[in-house]
Amino acid sequence: MYESSAVAGAPVVREPRHVPVARLVRGGVVEGIHYGSVVVLGADGAVELGLGDIEAAFYPRSALKPIQAVAMLRAGLPLDGELLSLTAASHSGEERHLAGTRRILELAGVTEDDLRNVPDLPYDPVVRDAWVREGRRPSRLAQNCSGKHAAMLHTCGLNGWPLEDYLDPAHPLQRAIAETVEDLTGQATARVTVDGCGAPLFAVSLHGLARAAARITTAPAGTPEARVADAMREHAEMASGARRDVAALMRAVPGLLAKDGFEGVQVAALPDGRAVAVKIADGANRARVPVAAAALARAGIDPAALAEFAGEPLLGGGRPVGSVQPDRALGPDPVTRPGSGGDHPRAGTHA
Repeated sequence: MYESSAVAGAPVVREPRHVPVARLVRGGVVEGIHYGSVVVLGADGAVELGLGDIEAAFYPRSALKPIQAVAMLRAGLPLDGELLSLTAASHSGEERHLAGTRRILELAGVTEDDLRNVPDLPYDPVVRDAWVREGRRPSRLAQNCSGKHAAMLHTCGLNGWPLEDYLDPAHPLQRAIAETVEDLTGQATARVTVDGCGAPLFAVSLHGLARAAARITTAPAGTPEARVADAMREHAEMASGARRDVAALMRAVPGLLAKDGFEGVQVAALPDGRAVAVKIADGANRARVPVAAAALARAGIDPAALAEFAGEPLLGGGRPVGSVQPDRALGPDPVTRPGSGGDHPRAGTHA
């Protein structure tokens, strides 16, 4: 089990020294290169693989939500199961997500009008299209962070903290979240800014994000960390959505906790402490998923369990002619899809 340790200094703020982590190969020719950084931690917390810049400050975006949920449980939030999973969610805006958020607001004794996240349409494109056809407008409830914001209001009410400014970094809730971020990542935050939903966002390192995920999945039963991990794994579609790759990943790998974030961020950890974290420099989901799967295979997950996450084939004239191929530094030669034209013409090892 990971033990909490003294908080180290903040990661350095610099332009990240990313390296190629995936290549877009069409007909045997590299058509594009995705740069990024990847860290793989062993069960003992040691770095087994570090590609790119795993120690520079970056914004994990929504990959921080499990940590924010832990902070709220530490502050007395009494949620478990589906509603706790929704607290840590970047949800798709399905009816189950809207109903769950309404339930948290009801428990808090507040309404949608008390939410301070930005109004938006549902994140899932199928749900969003149906929403538009029905003439429904953007709402705070439909925005993908509404579960987290509702839980923030509930936490504030339970502690007698003011509701109207719950997103202020100086608010007691946000100070408690900042302390938990530093505790679980093991490092001071380098910067505080505003996330897309309006909540404070903390800059940590990719290494620190992976360490936090491992601390959550290895915590003793009944602790806030274990409660969050259990809720997200048992209710993976509430933490994301029916058509989301992160839910499929948790279903495919028993015991895995996984969370994605905007701008190409992915973190995942197992109950024994093995963990991976990925940042794709250009924010592309088409690279995030196969690179994360390759990192998990490098961590020891059976590649057969990860086959569906190798990425969609590139089509030419309706048939496969290429694929996104993770860098060989992440493991053995990648599986070559039909029509991909063979291995990378150029693939180096970046330590």
